[in-house]
Amino acid sequence: CEENGHMRTADASKVSPRARKRGRRQLGTLGAGNHFVDVMYVDEIYDKKVADIFGITKENQIVIMIHSGSRGLGHQVCSDYLRKMEDEFPEIIENLPDRNLTYSPTGSQLSKDYLGAMSAAANYGWCNRQLITYNTRLVFNKLFGKEGALGMVYDVAHNIVKVEEYEIDGEMKKVYVHRKGATRAFGPGHKEIPKVYRKVGQPIIIPGSMGTASYVLVGTDKAMNETFSSTPHGAGRVMSRHEANETFNEEEVKKDLVKKNIYLKSASKAGVVQEAPGVYKDIDEVVKITDEVGIGKKVAKLIPIGVING
Repeated sequence: CEENGHMRTADASKVSPRARKRGRRQLGTLGAGNHFVDVMYVDEIYDKKVADIFGITKENQIVIMIHSGSRGLGHQVCSDYLRKMEDEFPEIIENLPDRNLTYSPTGSQLSKDYLGAMSAAANYGWCNRQLITYNTRLVFNKLFGKEGALGMVYDVAHNIVKVEEYEIDGEMKKVYVHRKGATRAFGPGHKEIPKVYRKVGQPIIIPGSMGTASYVLVGTDKAMNETFSSTPHGAGRVMSRHEANETFNEEEVKKDLVKKNIYLKSASKAGVVQEAPGVYKDIDEVVKITDEVGIGKKVAKLIPIGVING
């Protein structure tokens, strides 16, 4: 796990009672939107050496990809602190194109409180994903016995802020790195990468949509030098959820997936149409560019055969 699953900057006392209440009954659940558990197979391996280190050993190997976060607790933490920042620093709001870009000065107590609360929410997210992983393992062990054992490649966050150190204008500086729709991509040798991966770089997980491939990449020095160790978290939407509701039909989406031998289980109709493959950019092209510019190198391509959507 990134941070060994525990951000040391966490301060649970900065999480509001409302956020705690929202999160209390949601631990171990996927949530709505593009959160998922995918059963996939390895379609292609691009870097055998790195893939072996990651535990991806052969084509047609079955793998699981889980995407979920800190649920209502994390959402409420964000909402709470946006309001506090608006109240405390109205002069900042006046000069922003969007209120959701609100921020507070790094030296302020409010910024320190927010980092503590957000870090606590991130810890909730790791716990949440590990509980989903545990239940997934129970299912596989029940169905396949010892052959169904599932090791973990990596549990990495996205949509998060981290305090990290980089060389800027010839001087090492600690900075706040905001990764929204992005994920971390540390290159070889970084001290925060688990020892088992340190020689090759951090595993990068880039999910596609429920009807397309997903990818595993590895972090690079170039990403550390050029993008503050960041790389895309996914393909990105080309259509809003409202547009998707107007454009797609639940049954048609399911039929199209079945034609690709992909079986879908969703908690809601909205979850199907709003996350239809057509609402996203071409994941193959996004990963191709990521690989070519060197901010993440391709390791393996994964194809879904079963999708559980939140």
